[in-house]
Amino acid sequence: MLINFFSSLDKKYVAIISGILLTLSFSPFDLYYLAFISIALLKNTLNNLNAKQAMIVGFLFGLSLFGSGVSWVYVSMILGKQGFALMPFIMTLLFCSFWALFPAIFGYFYAKYRAENIFDILFFSSLWLCLEYIRGEWVLNGFPWLQLAYSQLDTPFSGYIPVFGVYGTSFIVAINSALLATLVNKAKRLNVLWIIFSLVLGLGLSHIKWVEPAGNYFKATLIQGNIAQKDKWLLENKNKTMQQYYTDTVKHWDSELIVWPETSIPAYYHEVKDSYLVSLQQGAIDNNADIVTSLPYKNENDELFNSVLLLGQKTGIYSKVHLLPFGEYLPWKPISSYLLGLLDISLGKFSSGKAEQVLLTGAGYPFVTSICYEDAFGQLSIDQVKEARFLVNLTNDGWFDGSIEPYQHMQIARMRALESGRYLLRATNTGVTVIVSETGEIIAQAPVRERTSITGMVIPMKGLTPYAVAGDKQVLWLIALLFVFLLSYNKFSFLCVTIKKI
Repeated sequence: MLINFFSSLDKKYVAIISGILLTLSFSPFDLYYLAFISIALLKNTLNNLNAKQAMIVGFLFGLSLFGSGVSWVYVSMILGKQGFALMPFIMTLLFCSFWALFPAIFGYFYAKYRAENIFDILFFSSLWLCLEYIRGEWVLNGFPWLQLAYSQLDTPFSGYIPVFGVYGTSFIVAINSALLATLVNKAKRLNVLWIIFSLVLGLGLSHIKWVEPAGNYFKATLIQGNIAQKDKWLLENKNKTMQQYYTDTVKHWDSELIVWPETSIPAYYHEVKDSYLVSLQQGAIDNNADIVTSLPYKNENDELFNSVLLLGQKTGIYSKVHLLPFGEYLPWKPISSYLLGLLDISLGKFSSGKAEQVLLTGAGYPFVTSICYEDAFGQLSIDQVKEARFLVNLTNDGWFDGSIEPYQHMQIARMRALESGRYLLRATNTGVTVIVSETGEIIAQAPVRERTSITGMVIPMKGLTPYAVAGDKQVLWLIALLFVFLLSYNKFSFLCVTIKKI
């Protein structure tokens, strides 16, 4: 009955519904099975369309997906304002429309060069993955939101994540979705067997222990300050905010590691290094603890960095490498500057930290540090994971309070723990603050939009998952080569058919 319902609808409406279904497969909805239904519906919708029609259907799918899934950018643009704002709405529509171009391109190329049988399944999946990678890593410094693998963190398909990473797992999900699409018209035994086999294999892989403990567990506390973003940088709130974090930290001197959120100190390093930071450092030393905090840092060349500061038995600093476009730097100047001026939004002009930085050490173990948006990039998290024993992420999703973004971001962060085989300590300003095990399981989670803290025991891990050894490149090269082969094969087949007709 459901199949007949979708078959009776105009393909443009099916594309729109499919995009919404895919959004619902991610957090906070977590209806993971809808990812397969969504992509299967999209594939069947693209059947029998010419390239132009398929491009329109792909665009509508993308506009629906990003319109329902990432329109929270609107929330960040009206922060502190009251009521509906037209210009931020238009900018959000343009933002979602830009990313919708990728499914549009997908629809065009798939319709133009589609093949038959298993070649069709592989071409569909490899084309999807190639465009997902370009969107996630290259364009505008990468926008890896709403990638298929993230919807499968709590399913048997999660077993593929420490082996192939987010892109390899997305490829497997795309293949199974495409196979599911073929079952709508006629059940094929081999397709059913492959879907069952991939589920069983994924379940089997999820039981393999890729890493092992590297020492005794330690106690860690994550502080969630819940400082409203619109109030955070007001001069009159500066001392109050710093005192709040100090007070909340003193309550947990029995923890060996205490982590604060991104830019939890609303002041430049040079403004507080001889006062506030001195007392904080002394307190950590006296109580045999380490504190990971964050603040903007300006060097002798007046370059500004979004930084993490380690205080305690050892000190150190990490500066953010992968900056957020339109948040920490402006691409497409001067057009972007003009548009943000219309929105009355002023952004930080940060510089990027060095690609290779010395690992910080907390509770006696080195750890990989990431700041906010950096946890969306798997390769960045594993570049130094061989020497690291756990991961630490400091985030401020206060820009998106009341939206679904913090839950999506937390889901993305969990992927990094599972890929690397390391515990993840993720401290956020307003939520979602979590401690995640090396298997991606949430051990402790703070309620959102509350001033609170969570404490848990962390096991330092050693050893490498297959993904941590190989990274993204090996998997992506194989998929890219497969795509090129299939594209060449499809073009050759199309030429032969054309010659026959002549």
